[in-house]
Amino acid sequence: MKRYDLLTPEGTRDQLFDECIAKRTIQEKLRKIFTAYGYSEVITPGLEFYEVFNGKVHYFPSETMYKLVDGKNRLMVLRPDNTMPIARLAATRLRAEKLPLKLYCNQSIFMVNPKNSGRDDEFTQVDIEILGGESKAADYEALSLAAQSLFAVDEDFRLEIGESGIFRTVVDDLNLSEEKAELIHTLIENKNYPALNEALEGISCSAADAVKALPSLFGESEVFEAAEKYMYSKELRTKLNTLRETYDALCSMGYSGKIKVDLGLAHKKDYYTGILFRGYVEGYGLPVLSGGRYDTLLGDFGRNSTAVGFAVNVEAAAKVLLKSVHEPLTKPVDVLVFSMSGCETLGLAHCAELIGEGLTVFNSLSATEEEAGEYAKQHGIRRMDVVGANSAVTVKEVWP
Repeated sequence: MKRYDLLTPEGTRDQLFDECIAKRTIQEKLRKIFTAYGYSEVITPGLEFYEVFNGKVHYFPSETMYKLVDGKNRLMVLRPDNTMPIARLAATRLRAEKLPLKLYCNQSIFMVNPKNSGRDDEFTQVDIEILGGESKAADYEALSLAAQSLFAVDEDFRLEIGESGIFRTVVDDLNLSEEKAELIHTLIENKNYPALNEALEGISCSAADAVKALPSLFGESEVFEAAEKYMYSKELRTKLNTLRETYDALCSMGYSGKIKVDLGLAHKKDYYTGILFRGYVEGYGLPVLSGGRYDTLLGDFGRNSTAVGFAVNVEAAAKVLLKSVHEPLTKPVDVLVFSMSGCETLGLAHCAELIGEGLTVFNSLSATEEEAGEYAKQHGIRRMDVVGANSAVTVKEVWP
């Protein structure tokens, strides 16, 4: 029989030493950015009612959520997303707060991912949400902060922007079944041209031509000219022009060369209604950041408001940071303090004194001075202070 008390569940892992420091470093960098722009932190429960994520509109497939029941036999889930709990919060405890609200959170989410997908089932996200305000200004602020967040992770980053309304409009015009529309979505996102052409075989119209073209409409400013011939309605042309304005605005902010346009960008969460964006950094193949506009989500919780936001995958960002450093992040111990028998409290007092001087101290728990010296050698601690009676301290240099 397999012993599960020695394992972590699939999709989870222990994080040690430098991993923890890298994670906290990323979190602190992001916190400084967001608080400098006046964002207020909120914390939502790790446990939420199932209906928060599977209510009027089924945003999250049931099979992707970890489920359990509470003491009253009500169905609960481990939080699979931060945006929807914040939407719930804005419609309840923050209902009396005047809009716009600028919020951020720093907490774990839990999602059931396919085996061997390379994705963790538990990971930390730092999210920002702008609720209310003028939409264009809010979009530009969110995108600017997204670029700053990516820069804080690695200077070599790429921010891809798209428009959810373009994909949604052309697919709606095809009058496909829900299952077929989801297949088309997946094929476009994966840029699987042969399978996409096969899925649309026998359908001949402007919408079908546009759908087939979307995955290839990726690049910089030249994308807009290439896309114009596929924008067969005034609605589509308006959405394309709005995206062009956003692209130009980002370039004017100094991000030219870092911004890519991807008209095949279509997020699986159905609540997005406008701008979509994803962020990548060198050395990590999956998105480190993702977000967009979701103007209808708060209305599902009873408070109509526009909204835009994004989330940074902290574990992914920490992996990038660890790859970029050439020395351990864990601060080495400066002094090992060994207390002679009966002098333990004097040793702790000496530790406090050294810490007050700015040193990092390891209070030895070894039985003998020899054992303490061996421990210091093994861990690269070059100095050992031996504390004896009457607070007498003997300083010894330890050699490997």
